[in-house]
Amino acid sequence: MGKRRSDTDGPENDDPVPLAGGGVDPSAVVDSDFLEGRLLIAMPGIDDPRFDRAVLMVCVHDDGQAMAITVNRPLEGLTVKSLFAKLGIQTDGAPETAVLFGGPVETVRGYVLHTDDYSTTGSTLRVAPGVALTDTREVLDALTDTDRRPRRFALALGYAGWGAGQLERELQEGVWLACDPDEELLFGDDYEGKWTRALAKIGVTPDRLSTQAGRA
Repeated sequence: MGKRRSDTDGPENDDPVPLAGGGVDPSAVVDSDFLEGRLLIAMPGIDDPRFDRAVLMVCVHDDGQAMAITVNRPLEGLTVKSLFAKLGIQTDGAPETAVLFGGPVETVRGYVLHTDDYSTTGSTLRVAPGVALTDTREVLDALTDTDRRPRRFALALGYAGWGAGQLERELQEGVWLACDPDEELLFGDDYEGKWTRALAKIGVTPDRLSTQAGRA
């Protein structure tokens, strides 16, 4: 899969620095220039309701662009099986797993974030150790076959995208925190709890966060 224009690894600080008023200094937990392979955690006060309490997996981040998939926004009433029925893809074997709102860009296109036991040559992008992204019809067909589909996966419609330098500015403005991913945050179905769990990975509780306005 090619890198997409739109919307890396760095260690996190185990002891976030409090701000006056009880918040958390984003620079204490976002200490890498590029965040490919890490999770973004929306700060309270973000000015786009689509990203309120959102958790996003960063799949591409370099000098020219960034692209991420939201992992805690299930689309109401839409499952993999019901989506496949609408698309004319065979539904036998299709799971009832929720389909996610991946972000506001290309919302009619499906992106499958998955464990790396599945790949297609030239179409699968490795985004982190053990985690990959594929956006072809082939991976959708594979989801109906228990012998071919990845061990764990999330199917999302759309993605979040940033142009050159945009995500870096938002990080500096305190719009996002970051943490390392794990399988439950990426693929688990406790969507309501993912934001709090992601914060807990960097030693932060919601009541420590200052309300800060931002853009995504």
